Amino acid sequence: MTNHAAASNSHTDQGQKNLVPPPAKAAKVRKRHVVLFLSFLLTVLLPAAGISIYLFAVAQDQYASRIGFSVRREDTSSAVELLGGIADISGSSADDTSILYEYIQSQNMVGAVAEELDLVHMYTRSMDPVFSLGDDHRIEAMTRYWKRMVRVYFDHSSGLLEIQVRAFSPQDAQAITLAIFERSSRRINKLSAVAQGDATRYAKEELDRAVARLKEARTAITDFRLRTQIVDPIADIQGRMGLLNSLQAQLADALINLDIFVQTNQESDPRIQQARRRVDVIRKQIADERNQFSEGDGRSSFSPDYSRLVSEYEALTVDQKFAEESYIAALAAYDNATAEASRTSRYLATYIEPTLPQTAEHPRRWVIFMTLTAALFAIWAIFLMVYYSLRDRR
Repeated sequence: MTNHAAASNSHTDQGQKNLVPPPAKAAKVRKRHVVLFLSFLLTVLLPAAGISIYLFAVAQDQYASRIGFSVRREDTSSAVELLGGIADISGSSADDTSILYEYIQSQNMVGAVAEELDLVHMYTRSMDPVFSLGDDHRIEAMTRYWKRMVRVYFDHSSGLLEIQVRAFSPQDAQAITLAIFERSSRRINKLSAVAQGDATRYAKEELDRAVARLKEARTAITDFRLRTQIVDPIADIQGRMGLLNSLQAQLADALINLDIFVQTNQESDPRIQQARRRVDVIRKQIADERNQFSEGDGRSSFSPDYSRLVSEYEALTVDQKFAEESYIAALAAYDNATAEASRTSRYLATYIEPTLPQTAEHPRRWVIFMTLTAALFAIWAIFLMVYYSLRDRR
């Protein structure tokens, strides 16, 4: 029994030993591990070390000068505008500010500032080829570098313009900022002068056309008067109407007298014959006067066509009145344009004077270093995942 139990226990221990897994072997460095480490070293560590050395040992300090301004327009209103209560003392011009926003970043600004300052000397650092201008001094290259060193911020809602200028010395940064401000002020003055000149020229051209139109209208009326020998057909008609009314009244008196003579005297009375002759003469005169207003019967060359003359004269009078009103309006517009040109001014109102920096804010070394290192690590990780993805498919 004892031997049997011992054999059973021995068999059980042997089965338990078979169930326990053998201990893991020590990990060995394989070829792929070496490749991964070398790739991480070459892709991330060494470039990051080179970047850090360049940023903290080679890159030159950059100083930032700032200026803030807006385009203002001040109008000294006339007495009429002040009495009417429509004066506009001052205001900002968003359109002018938008023009300056583009102009400051343009090649024209770079060329204008380069004529005043030695930008090549200011922005050239032989020991720092990454953040300096470099050997290409053409205007196109300078303009691209200018956009890196000059940052323009424009608030469309308020019309405020803020500029940040970087340079390798505080004095250079401030000098470039002042040059930009002066050139911007000149540009605004030039735009204002051009606009005022255009407005004055257009108003003068319109005034000249109105004067010519008025002269033509007056000349046409003068020719009409010389041709018809009538100064004013309407006044002439009114005079003839007065004469016709007078003849009508005389005819009425003559008819009354004739009736009286016929009723109180015999037919052979010479006064009756005289009264009848008087009535006939008055009637003939009335008929002649009425013929003056008709279309003309062709029997007399001295009977003018008053309907046509009056129609022609009224048309000429309307043309003259329109020409006079146009002349008055054009003259007022010209006077207003010349007044605006003399009293309207645009200027740059600075709310931040050009600053003289004391601390180098750029380049932002730690930001650049961390950003580039993270980008390198991300690139390495992407390639690593691609490698293992392809490896697992085999």
